Amino acid sequence: MNRRAVEVSVVLPAYNEEATIRSTVETTVAALAGFLPRDGFEVIVAEDGCDDRTPEIADELAADDERVRHFHSDERLGRGGALERAFEAAEGETLVYFDTDMATDMRHLEELVESVRSGEYDVATGSRWIDGREADRPAKRGVPSKGFNFLVRRFLSSSLRDHQCGFKAFDRDALFALLDDVEDDHWFWDTEVLVRAQRAGYRIKEFPVEWTPKGDTKVDLVRDVFGMGSQILRTWWQVAVSPRIDRRVTVVTGTLLTVVAIALMTQYLDPSTVLSHVAAADRGLVALSAVIYLLSWPLRGARYRDILTELGYTERIGFLTGAIFISQTGNLVFPARAGDAVRAYVVKARRSIPYPTGFASLAVERVFDLLTITALAGSVLIGLVVTGEAGTLQSAVLGTDSESGRLAVAVATGVGGAAIAAVALIVATARSDRNLVREGVSRLSSDSYARYVSGVIEQFAGDVQTVASDSRSFARVGATSLLIWGLDVVTAIVVLAAFDGVSLSLPTLVAVGFFAVSVGNLAKVLPLSPGGVGLYEGAFTVLVVGLTPIGWSVAVGAAIVDHAVKNAVTVVGGLASMIALNVSLTTAVEESAEARESPTVDTE
Repeated sequence: MNRRAVEVSVVLPAYNEEATIRSTVETTVAALAGFLPRDGFEVIVAEDGCDDRTPEIADELAADDERVRHFHSDERLGRGGALERAFEAAEGETLVYFDTDMATDMRHLEELVESVRSGEYDVATGSRWIDGREADRPAKRGVPSKGFNFLVRRFLSSSLRDHQCGFKAFDRDALFALLDDVEDDHWFWDTEVLVRAQRAGYRIKEFPVEWTPKGDTKVDLVRDVFGMGSQILRTWWQVAVSPRIDRRVTVVTGTLLTVVAIALMTQYLDPSTVLSHVAAADRGLVALSAVIYLLSWPLRGARYRDILTELGYTERIGFLTGAIFISQTGNLVFPARAGDAVRAYVVKARRSIPYPTGFASLAVERVFDLLTITALAGSVLIGLVVTGEAGTLQSAVLGTDSESGRLAVAVATGVGGAAIAAVALIVATARSDRNLVREGVSRLSSDSYARYVSGVIEQFAGDVQTVASDSRSFARVGATSLLIWGLDVVTAIVVLAAFDGVSLSLPTLVAVGFFAVSVGNLAKVLPLSPGGVGLYEGAFTVLVVGLTPIGWSVAVGAAIVDHAVKNAVTVVGGLASMIALNVSLTTAVEESAEARESPTVDTE
């Protein structure tokens, strides 16, 4: 057979189809031969890690007919992954696929193929839900299908009625232009292709088909529907929200949020009362808090030195502390945390450390910060229960030892245990040759969303593994992270103690200080205002008021002073470092942004 003559490639995604694959392939070949030249098509069995006789049968079919090809995978790729792999190797300019159960009547195959082969459309798809030809489906399959399609139309602005019908054709060039942006590799794959095709302006034909359900669906109506719902939200963010977020939007949004926050504060709080509490705060304790926070900065430099050492570069703590000062000052001045990458520019410009190493070291540091926060959160929650302070905190918030309060304490204990277990799993994976994360997740689910989640966790584990190979380095970085965050919390505790009317037991004060600081810093991750101003204070205040009898006015005042102290230390240190290292902050932000966007720089 002359492969160059192939115009149409039909891919049949197959997973454990030993009972039907032979008849499916034979029927497909016969249907295509009815309207295409003998050498004008090929049928590809995209076998996806089967554990039955499907591979052997597919090999036999390929040996008997040169128009049939078989692609085997030792492991499951997911329906989308198997399709992409087969399409990449296909010869035709018109690429087609349909489900091997042949639920769609084959008399529609010619219309499907010719819609694209003729050049009239770029994409063609069958539909079970238009023109009154609603498929006769059991409620357990029909209701979720209609609900899913409604959500896709609502959130992703799709004009199609049926996104999941396994009966589609694509122009080769159009499909491969879309696949670079398609992330799902399982059940959501074809929906994502259709959504992105509409947004790219491709011509799409949706036509009604006769469809009869055959056998049991391989879609898990709990696991996979949840996963596809998550994929809808992910795609909505990527196509509808993320493209609109630029520097101007973040500045405007941050400004509006600040205005709204001030307006609301004046409605529920007397600003003069807040200012009076701030003015009455013990200035000696406020000054002490600044000194305590300043002590954390050489520790940041020492941690960064240890991380870079594992990456093959040795630098002085003083220089690295200055680089961090400049980076964090950039976050206070520029929106969208643009200062994060400044550090990579400083170490590149002043010490010739390559950008990939600079970005990688930043990622490792962020992972250790997150692990530290999580471990401390779990430890604090469990500590409160063990010491009995949880009951005191519960009574302070709820005013009574109620059933709901006991439940809250139990849930908090469970969350704390889960947090510590998660950190232990990530660290164990990082220090092991085995992929413990993927092994654990695969026991619960094998769908694409589960693999996506495990991939994110694996990336965390991989970043930790950068320093986990050396036990001493790992211990130093971990211990230093604990000290850094501990001093951050102590700073907030001293600030709280500086305000009149704050009389909490030491364990409660420590717990509340930790939660207020950690949640406040997590809120700052949102790229809505320079330095997270307003976001930190809001989160800090809500936690303090929610967990203690402290009033709103005092909580707001303490949040403002705590953040102001930390920002003041950062700015002073940043300015001094810029002078000492002769670094322009504006240039650093621009250069680091260009480096991160450059395709020659690997930031992973």
